[in-house]
Amino acid sequence: MNDRAVRVAVVGVGDFGRNHARVYRRLEGAEFVGVVDRDSERARSIADEFGTAVLPDLDSLTGLVDAVSLAVPTIEHARIGCLLLSRGIDVLVEKPIAASVAEADELIDAAQQYARVLQIGHLERFNPAFIAVLPIIKEPLYFEVHRLGVFSPRSLDIDVVYDVMIHDLDILLALANSPVESIHSLGIPVITDKVDIAHARLEFASGAVANLTASRVSTERVRKLRFFQHHEYISLDYARQDALRIRVRKPVPEPQFDFEPIPTRHEEPLEAELRSFVDAVRNRKQPLVDARAGRRALELADRVMAGILGHNQRVQLGAFAPPRAN
Repeated sequence: MNDRAVRVAVVGVGDFGRNHARVYRRLEGAEFVGVVDRDSERARSIADEFGTAVLPDLDSLTGLVDAVSLAVPTIEHARIGCLLLSRGIDVLVEKPIAASVAEADELIDAAQQYARVLQIGHLERFNPAFIAVLPIIKEPLYFEVHRLGVFSPRSLDIDVVYDVMIHDLDILLALANSPVESIHSLGIPVITDKVDIAHARLEFASGAVANLTASRVSTERVRKLRFFQHHEYISLDYARQDALRIRVRKPVPEPQFDFEPIPTRHEEPLEAELRSFVDAVRNRKQPLVDARAGRRALELADRVMAGILGHNQRVQLGAFAPPRAN
């Protein structure tokens, strides 16, 4: 495959899939073969917009493409992903990897059985600001994470923990490199019947602590990560793709600080992600965000959701009601 372009298609061309199509059209080293979607009008609209073909069904992909971006509803990830893998097609599946850990394991087993590349769409791993701070990670002790977005009708089939917070759970697992020992979480529905805003406190075996807030009903868009390690503080803004390092030059009683912007190379994270996927397909190598990383993030998201459901149940039972006066 090294001497030709990797033939790619997009399965599911809603908001996420449309962006995959947009990037594949211009991605060097990729031949954008076509799109598949059960909504024929949407498929035709996207195909016309990006100059590619509408493919009739999943069966038509066999022998026609080498790799696929899978951007269908989460509940379909395992079924369609396993089918594609069994047909010898490499797959990038949007996050979360699957609707359950058991289904994630089905995907992992299928990728192993058929010797296929299986990458998970945890996009922030490819954000230039995140990549820029990796070389200075030492022993992070405290994380503060905010990921807030305005309401959008997409991805309403899943809770905000799986839709939004899971990006940061994946990042924290990569940065802390330590098991999560305890979780305290809460969240509520606001607009939908799913959890729309959530907060979690994670305590790692290393002693590190992380506070996360995720919302899809905010009045502003915020995507920030701050973390502290010995004698320094790093602030990262995913939206601006920049990062700042603040180091203690002189401690108390008269502290002095050095402020050092961390150089970043601005690039659309989705383009970097898809380029990495195509490279893994071409060179038959492990993707940067493999299926086991996706499984770990999903498993942690499940634990956060279990905490939220437990908290809400206790609220409904009145466990947090103030004591009555005698």
